[in-house]
Amino acid sequence: MACNPRRPEWPTPRLRLGTWLLLTGLLLTGLSSGRVDWDFARILQNAEQSHGTLGPAQGRIEAWSQMLQGERNAPEREQLNTVNRFFNQQLSFQDDTRIWHQTDYWATPIESLIKGAADCEDYALAKYFSLRQLGIPSEKLRITYVKALNQNQAHMVLTFYGSPNADPLVLDNLIGDIRFASQRKDLLPVYAFNAEGLYLSGTHGDTRSSDSKKLSRWQDVLHKMQAEGFAVGNG
Repeated sequence: MACNPRRPEWPTPRLRLGTWLLLTGLLLTGLSSGRVDWDFARILQNAEQSHGTLGPAQGRIEAWSQMLQGERNAPEREQLNTVNRFFNQQLSFQDDTRIWHQTDYWATPIESLIKGAADCEDYALAKYFSLRQLGIPSEKLRITYVKALNQNQAHMVLTFYGSPNADPLVLDNLIGDIRFASQRKDLLPVYAFNAEGLYLSGTHGDTRSSDSKKLSRWQDVLHKMQAEGFAVGNG
């Protein structure tokens, strides 16, 4: 999909309403302004019941809890840096066929930390949920599908918009530091989504995609997280 020639790397996406808004209503994480603290004692207990003895994974989950606690009142940029660094260090990249023996599986942060491994969407999901829990509003965060040009393959990152028309920051597992999208010449954006809706990149801002298969996996992730003991929901 061609990019807008006025901002060739990362054009400002436009929100599509109607059908996509109904679909993306499923994406609401329940991490609203009335944020509910996560009960990690209960979460660990549920994880042990579901997965057995956690071993080293318990330390990773406890480190996640401690990181969130420590970053609760930090400035946004510090929260972005800490969350990005935490998951890039805690998880090793592996594809879904190796981790889950499936071609496409969206893992919860707990599942990724138990495995100690993740693919690109799992990194983006873990960072998204962490930053939402820290109080960053969903309208500033977008799960973004891109083409990684150097690898010539589809990829997923988390992007952060300080303001609606800002050059977004890219949180990526491919590199350690957070850079502005305009500096990521190796990534070609395709589309993005968050709790508010679907955003499309292209010459025409109103270009519509008909593929809802990926978005439906969000609801599965939310249901799994609820079962794990997280205060997330559809509203």
